[in-house]
Amino acid sequence: MVTYAYQVKDKEGLIHSGELNADSTAAAVRTLRDRGLSPISIEEQKASALQKEIKIPGLSGRIKTKEVAVFSRQFATMINAGLSLLRSLAILSEQTPNRAFAEIISEIKADVEKGKSLSEAMDGHPKAFNRLYVAMVRAGEIGGVLDETLLRLADTLERQVELRGKVKSAMSYPIAVLGLVVLIMAAMLIFIVPMFEDMYADLGGTLPVPTQILLSVSQFAVAKWWIVLLGFGVSFFAFRRWVATEQGRFLFDSFKLKVPIFGGLTQKTAIARFSETLASLTRTAVPILQAMDIVAETAGNEVVARAVREVRSSVKEGESLAQPLSKHPIFPPMVVQMLAVGEETGALDTMLEKIGDFYNAEVNATVDSLTSLLEPLLMVVLGGSVGGMIVALYMPMFNLINLVQ
Repeated sequence: MVTYAYQVKDKEGLIHSGELNADSTAAAVRTLRDRGLSPISIEEQKASALQKEIKIPGLSGRIKTKEVAVFSRQFATMINAGLSLLRSLAILSEQTPNRAFAEIISEIKADVEKGKSLSEAMDGHPKAFNRLYVAMVRAGEIGGVLDETLLRLADTLERQVELRGKVKSAMSYPIAVLGLVVLIMAAMLIFIVPMFEDMYADLGGTLPVPTQILLSVSQFAVAKWWIVLLGFGVSFFAFRRWVATEQGRFLFDSFKLKVPIFGGLTQKTAIARFSETLASLTRTAVPILQAMDIVAETAGNEVVARAVREVRSSVKEGESLAQPLSKHPIFPPMVVQMLAVGEETGALDTMLEKIGDFYNAEVNATVDSLTSLLEPLLMVVLGGSVGGMIVALYMPMFNLINLVQ
């Protein structure tokens, strides 16, 4: 994909200039003419050395869910207004601020020009469009309701972003406080405790056990700080490798569901995501077995994913959806009963949406209560940690007369 600088004349005779991405000069000319513009000049723009060299590992080329949601809503609006697929994609590729995403849109447009369907073209870019997105777009193309499908996708993605944001906000406060505790304790061990160590060495005598432990930890932190950092780094790397495995991910997700206070929030979040994803797929007439595959892949929790895969096997053998789901404790009885009613009445998608709305509201309420509950609890942790170190340091002072020789 190449960037071209162009000058064009519109229908009123006014001259405009700008840039666009295209596979070739001919493709750039076609794109401009599709917009009703007459090209005057088109020149290839050479990327600067700085643009080529600066890439941040893990961040370059990253496409956020929010960006895909905005793309979906804008795409749906253009199609509903009567614009062709190619023209809509050309406009979106030009106005998308994320250059990596803009290039993907341009490549999708080029594939559509070659005769591929929109869903086939999107399927080649899993970084931006996952299986859920591609399956729903394919169903929208077949049913002739692509604009409605894109709007539904935008709603689904926006709810996921909102839900993820609420969970992150609930987690960020305790993580920040615990990080502050670690920093304060590290600063005291490295800078404050050694001052008391010199003073107690001059006094002589036997120090209380808590003070001895604190001084030993301080000596190790000062002399072997690199071992501590190396240990943290190796542990973090090993943990990431372990979680990347299927069994490790399952055990870690199981642990998260059992953590006091946060386990309930994790479960409610997983059920909300499961319900909304399955509701979107069933409403767009995606076959139930394919829908279950996609739900398992996009569940975000390996415990839910395994449960969904087992339920899929049962459904494939002719069972209902609710009956095998009841065998998995992560799904509360209310969810199972509502799904059973939805299957009996032929309104499964409606019931799933109601379940998703209910658990979204539960997540909101849980986040609000967690904030008020964790604040005093974390203050106790902060005060207890720092206060315990101070008490250990000053315990010998209470017996100062016996230490002086």
